[in-house]
Amino acid sequence: MLEPTLHSGLDTGTPRLRRSVSASTGPQALPDLLLIERARAGEIQAVEALIRRYSGRLFRVAYSVLLDVQRAEDVVIDALIAAFGDLSRYEPTGKFAAWLTRLAYQQARAQRTAARGAYSAGRAAAAINEPSAVSDALRERQALEQSIAALPEVFRTVYVLRMVEGISGIETAASLGLHETTVRTRLFRAHRRLTADTAQRVRAVPALLELPPERAERIASYAREQLPHGSMLTISASPP
Repeated sequence: MLEPTLHSGLDTGTPRLRRSVSASTGPQALPDLLLIERARAGEIQAVEALIRRYSGRLFRVAYSVLLDVQRAEDVVIDALIAAFGDLSRYEPTGKFAAWLTRLAYQQARAQRTAARGAYSAGRAAAAINEPSAVSDALRERQALEQSIAALPEVFRTVYVLRMVEGISGIETAASLGLHETTVRTRLFRAHRRLTADTAQRVRAVPALLELPPERAERIASYAREQLPHGSMLTISASPP
């Protein structure tokens, strides 16, 4: 499902991920580079910390392309397995979050043709949360999600990363493989297609395009179950 096809380049010298992390330092508080170093050394808790830190962003970018909750979840899982199955592919000269996001973005685009036409924008946006009773706050959130979903995909993904996820133009460009000027242009055109107060409403509404908790837990659990087993878990010490 990747674009381009991923390969593992694995070293069979590491039989299983080790499950110990220093008791004095919780993994959730550690910076990316230290967690990556520990993940490369085989610490499953470091892998889990990175998965939980970025699965929401990966879901947002995948959903912004596909407008389908289940397909977006599948993309997140595939991207995480590809990333943590061969961390040697990540070069520390670039930001880890952008590298991981770009994996999910590429996979989502690879699925886009199959997903196109399966759901309307309004139906797909509403499918993120389907409660029996809808509060005013939830109704506002759903209205904003539908407005964003109605944007053309070429503008929508930029808008989601810049305005909803709140990352910089430079990081957005790295995440999508675009020039920063292109990001600025697409964001401007997205704003032009939305109502004048949409940006303020987006900033004021929490949990917009949020990965539902049960899906976040399922993703983390799946990775926890899959990564300690099989050949993909051995991490190559050599460059890709």
